[in-house]
Amino acid sequence: MAELADALRRCGFETRVENIDEFAARTRVFPAIHRATQMGVDLVLAGTGIEELFFERSQRHVMEGVKIPVASPEDVVAMKVLAGRNKDLDDVSAIVAAQGSALDLTLIRDTLRDLETALDRSDLVRLFEAVLARGERSD
Repeated sequence: MAELADALRRCGFETRVENIDEFAARTRVFPAIHRATQMGVDLVLAGTGIEELFFERSQRHVMEGVKIPVASPEDVVAMKVLAGRNKDLDDVSAIVAAQGSALDLTLIRDTLRDLETALDRSDLVRLFEAVLARGERSD
């Protein structure tokens, strides 16, 4: 993690937690903040399984000559539903509103079903549908 933290510092970022090694090992997330803009960035450290699929479906963006894989909006929604915190579900609503008809709801539902199977859960699609319904009522 030290090499990643050093590289990010050189690019204008700082970590948002004190013990980044411990935090990243426990959560597989590297939270950072861009000093100039104060924009928070969470780098998700991929492992085997669903993260590999998210990586395959990621979109490549070039930043200062470096290709950076960024999760698709559909996969970000699935990750946010899985996290399930109120803030994450608010983010889901915002992503759905911002993406509009460009968002592949079927892909999100299929991904959530796969996660339900892998994690022996049955609530993720239902939670996503509740967020969608809440958004429709606020329109």
